[in-house]
Amino acid sequence: MKRIAANLAIAALSLPLTAQTPPRRPRITGIHHVRLYVTNIEKSREFYGDIIGLPSSSNRCARKSHSCFAVSWGPKQQHVELEQAPSPAPTDWLAEVAFATNDVAQMRRYLLARGVKVGTISKDSNGTQHFELRDPEGNPIAFVERSGPFPIDDPPPSHAVGTRLFHAGFVVRDAAVEDSFYRQLLGFRMYWHGGFKETATDWQEIQVPNGSDWIEYMLNIPTPADRKELGVQNHFSLGVTNVKSAYDLLVAHGLKITDDKPEIGRDGKWSFDIYDPDDTRVEFMEFKPAQKPCCHPYEAAHPAP
Repeated sequence: MKRIAANLAIAALSLPLTAQTPPRRPRITGIHHVRLYVTNIEKSREFYGDIIGLPSSSNRCARKSHSCFAVSWGPKQQHVELEQAPSPAPTDWLAEVAFATNDVAQMRRYLLARGVKVGTISKDSNGTQHFELRDPEGNPIAFVERSGPFPIDDPPPSHAVGTRLFHAGFVVRDAAVEDSFYRQLLGFRMYWHGGFKETATDWQEIQVPNGSDWIEYMLNIPTPADRKELGVQNHFSLGVTNVKSAYDLLVAHGLKITDDKPEIGRDGKWSFDIYDPDDTRVEFMEFKPAQKPCCHPYEAAHPAP
């Protein structure tokens, strides 16, 4: 019996790892990029390059995007991609939210082993590997493995407003369904949740498991939502150390002044919204709250500049 048991143990050790245990989830360290549909590339370039002041970085673009703008350089390598909108025009102009992982092949194996339908791994000309998929509600996401620091086309201008892309939000119909994917499967953790009323939950923010970037569920949105409403809800946020200074800089860059001004939101943070030429909301938000948030306390560490 002892000899049989020993032989079985040796046989088990000789099996491939995937035959013994399912693949482990690799690290998810933050948001790598957001991709937006636009109708007029030149107008959008002026908005993101001149008004927001982000430097052009075309060698960071993945696939068929037409233009890229660096948000952060160095190790994080975050950027905003612009892609010509298809015809007929989409309802949702947030084309993709991509997350950074340390091992894109392992991430794909991990998801496949758990029955998630994923795309094939593509390798860009700059060496970056990524694959695409959709979450349970059909939101387009991707996982990207950073292959190294890439130079941008020009040195970062001193007038860039925001040097950290620290969250992206999109409409969610059923938080429990999305949680089964993001929280249970991918390991995202609660950062904060709250609503217009103290007892309501209209926003749920969950951080990546190995960093402080987060995604935001935009809940309780009427169906169907038109393009303007989706432009408000499906958004991304740039972190700033002082939102009033960021506002002044945007105005100095040519932002058309409206009645909107920086304010403290229900989350206790100073923030300010502007809209690109296709009505996609770009939010500028401070890294830490200025006062206690409504509804619930924060449950995880705040991001840093």
